[in-house]
Amino acid sequence: MEYFINALTNYAEFSGRARRSEYWYFNLFYFIFYIIVIALDAISVQGGFTALYTLVMFVPSLSVLVRRLHDTSHSAWWLLLLFIPIIGQLILLYFLVQDSHHDNEYGYNPKGGILC
Repeated sequence: MEYFINALTNYAEFSGRARRSEYWYFNLFYFIFYIIVIALDAISVQGGFTALYTLVMFVPSLSVLVRRLHDTSHSAWWLLLLFIPIIGQLILLYFLVQDSHHDNEYGYNPKGGILC
């Protein structure tokens, strides 16, 4: 939950780096809350919670994704791979699961003194 809150408080921070754990825990809690919002939409008369949640979470999701790419020494331009069906998403997934072992042009290794 800490990583989810951290990503929300740094929603406009597109520089720097995000560790794998920060990115994947953010996505885990995003998905859990998304399921809850879908359930609320199903029992609500008015609905619209899913669209609102998706809209509110767009920038924080993009921010943590860009910082995760930075952690693997890739620029945000690699997000354009999302527009290539299947192959692009698989390549991007490969980048996201990689670990970084050193400092790079986007900042110091977020693991600090932890040996990789």
